Amino acid sequence: MRVLVTGGAGYIGSHCVKRLGELGYEVLTIDNLSNGNKWAVLYGELKVVDLSDTAKVREILKNFNPDAVIHFAASIVVPESVKNPIKYYKNNTENTLNLLKNLIELDIKNFIFSSTAAVYGIPDTVPVKETDPLNPINPYGRSKAMVEQILQDLSNAYGLKYVSLRYFNVAGADPEGKIGQAYRESTHLITRALKAAKGEIPYIEIYGTDYPTTDGTCIRDYIHVSDLIDAHLIALKYLLDNGQSDVFNCGYGHGYSVKEVIYAVKKVTGIDFKVIEADRRPGDPPRLVADSTKIKEKLNWGPKYDDLEFIIKTAWQWEKTIS
Repeated sequence: MRVLVTGGAGYIGSHCVKRLGELGYEVLTIDNLSNGNKWAVLYGELKVVDLSDTAKVREILKNFNPDAVIHFAASIVVPESVKNPIKYYKNNTENTLNLLKNLIELDIKNFIFSSTAAVYGIPDTVPVKETDPLNPINPYGRSKAMVEQILQDLSNAYGLKYVSLRYFNVAGADPEGKIGQAYRESTHLITRALKAAKGEIPYIEIYGTDYPTTDGTCIRDYIHVSDLIDAHLIALKYLLDNGQSDVFNCGYGHGYSVKEVIYAVKKVTGIDFKVIEADRRPGDPPRLVADSTKIKEKLNWGPKYDDLEFIIKTAWQWEKTIS
């Protein structure tokens, strides 16, 4: 069984490539290495190419002839998307559309898309369900929501089968310690807190302490990267077994506040680092938590690592191995 993975040298994609390889899939990675790393691709071949090179991507697809494509490649930094929306609509929306056009022309029917909870914007109800309105409030979220609409239209018109997975806050690292998050400039709370513990950055900031939550800081649903990858593998099997196109939230269904996460990082590392309270960032929802009932019931997904301290321990184990 052949699977092509875009963005397979990045944080989440590399964990997927590792799992696919361990399970015996023939895997091929496409990555432009803008945020990925060659060393992170532990199985199969890596083709260094940008998805904007549609002719080259088409050639790779034609030669490899995958049974399915898992699409991670994307720009993901929300503040950057506000400052540079063209980059996000080009990379996340236009490049995905070009990829999908190639899949349709080559009759490659199965597609798994990395979407995001950012498509919900600031939800009216929490936990948020897949059927709740999509109201993204930044170009990153809109670029992903646009792709979801494109997928629905292409599925109706051409018979493309897809699963769109809406990620909540992905964290942690490979429990075996072989790979982990290695962004050049990470914006993730847990990773930045660990870097503060290491002394790589002078402090960690809390953006807003006056939200209507128990301690005044934002609450988010953190999911271990390995559990997220299991969701991809289950979705892949679902599509290959003739499942119909669908959308699923990927989260644990409960959240932790910023202060709770920082406390847990200090507890796991045994290091007290500087924390600064800052003003709110525009558009941050007070609470963003998944209703994960659908993926549990329809795909029989069951998380293994639903434990904040375990998530942080795996990330800390990895963080200590990199400079």
